[in-house]
Amino acid sequence: MASHRKSRPTGTRVAGIRTPALATAALTSVALLSQTANATPSDDRPTLEEVEKKVDDLYRQAGSATEKYNAAKEKTAKQRKKVDGLLDDVAQRTQKLNDARQELGSFASAQYRTGAAVPETATLLLADSPQDYFDQNQLMDRLTGRQKSAVDDYVTQQSETMKKRREATESLETLTESQNDLKTAKSTVQKKLATARELLSELTAEEKARLAAIEKKKQQEAARKAAELAKQQAAQEEAERKRQEEAAQQQGSDAGSGGTSTGTGSSDSPTPGTSTGTKAGKAIAFARAQIGKPYVWGATGPDSYDCSGLTQAAWKAAGVTLPRVTYDQVDAGTTVPVSQAQPGDLVFFYDDISHVGLYIGDGMMIHAPKPGAYVREESIFYDGESSIYSVVRPA
Repeated sequence: MASHRKSRPTGTRVAGIRTPALATAALTSVALLSQTANATPSDDRPTLEEVEKKVDDLYRQAGSATEKYNAAKEKTAKQRKKVDGLLDDVAQRTQKLNDARQELGSFASAQYRTGAAVPETATLLLADSPQDYFDQNQLMDRLTGRQKSAVDDYVTQQSETMKKRREATESLETLTESQNDLKTAKSTVQKKLATARELLSELTAEEKARLAAIEKKKQQEAARKAAELAKQQAAQEEAERKRQEEAAQQQGSDAGSGGTSTGTGSSDSPTPGTSTGTKAGKAIAFARAQIGKPYVWGATGPDSYDCSGLTQAAWKAAGVTLPRVTYDQVDAGTTVPVSQAQPGDLVFFYDDISHVGLYIGDGMMIHAPKPGAYVREESIFYDGESSIYSVVRPA
């Protein structure tokens, strides 16, 4: 007997209720959307701390590349000047060589017209090495004094011209290398800055606010370090002042008793009013007047600066010539401990010596920080105490 029971509809049961297949698909879609909404950001996306570190590293690498660019630019300029001088010299010597060759040719023509031509003379004018020809054929014995002088001049001019041409060729090769280094450094700076800008542009408003808070915390820590250094330096200055007073009193006492004092009452460090102190004051005054001007890599003023361009210009205003790049500026004076830094000293940063600032006292400096920033006063501990490479007092 056939069954009259209806077939069970397909679907699933939710809370005891049968659901058709279409409803099941809808519930599945809702569940998937809910999971997507609650999902955490992709693991591939860097954290804010990672972005901050990456951007800082990129700016630092850009700063290092900037100094390499500056060095290559300076080298290229010097090499181009040398090449221009050599090429001018070669042109002048070539003209003198042509004049000497023409004079020898006139002797040969005169001899031919008088019927006293010397065959070797014609061969001489075609020879690649006249001196060798003369040595081998003893032609000099058959020439007059004036002809001998002309031949000597020709040989000398040819030798010097060939030498200068070789020098010019080598200098041109060096110039090409310098220009390639310049292009490479420039490209590196541009790539680092572009990557940093891209990372920053991807941050949300909330992340940017958090990044600003992190930067503020760093500045507060740097200010604390600067205050500690200022206090330490003040104590050293006070101790030095007392030492000088005691030395002066001792001198007065020795003079009153008719004795001789061995104390000088002088200090090894420069004090306000001395030549060095005056120059340092001028350098600081110049740097302070540049505050607010933009950092531009490779710039030396007057409208914008990079870090070493600013320190070079500041000390130039004080009558002291510093090299262009940090790698050379670090050797342009006497290295002193951070605790003995004085206004006007140069503070260098990082193991690659890629940044420099002008110390103004109390743990503070004036510097051109990085792309996108402006010349400003800031603690020398702005990137942590370990970032300070050395302090140099310009000679």
